[in-house]
Amino acid sequence: MILLTREPLNPKTITRSVEDQGNGAVVTFLGVTRNQTDGRGVLYLEYEAYPSMAEKMLARIALEVEAQWGIRRCSIAHRFGRLEIGEVSLVVAIGSPHRAQAFTACAYVVDRIKEHVPIWKKEFFVDGEVWVGMEGRHATPSTR
Repeated sequence: MILLTREPLNPKTITRSVEDQGNGAVVTFLGVTRNQTDGRGVLYLEYEAYPSMAEKMLARIALEVEAQWGIRRCSIAHRFGRLEIGEVSLVVAIGSPHRAQAFTACAYVVDRIKEHVPIWKKEFFVDGEVWVGMEGRHATPSTR
């Protein structure tokens, strides 16, 4: 399951999508909107995405982990739009015969998403705002 949506994510549904009788492990990661970053109070986040490209890249990442670690199933769901404190922005669920591969694959998926998928996060603070990962640049997602 690959999902990119503005709607709230249901981690249970995404986790169920990787269930398989051949699994010995299911590992799930939830990215959650926190109320502070480096001591600065966060009001909310906004994610922007290039949806068609993001979905293709998420699917490619899922195939990579299935091939590299023998993962039986990998589901990835990412939300975009405005997210309030405590809301889930990312769900990665891995179903695998063995736990070590499931944990490794899950961490790999999260890292690959942050590094390569065209989804951008803007943090809104009590005292300003910033595009995460774009500090010091004069680019915005619309100029990429």
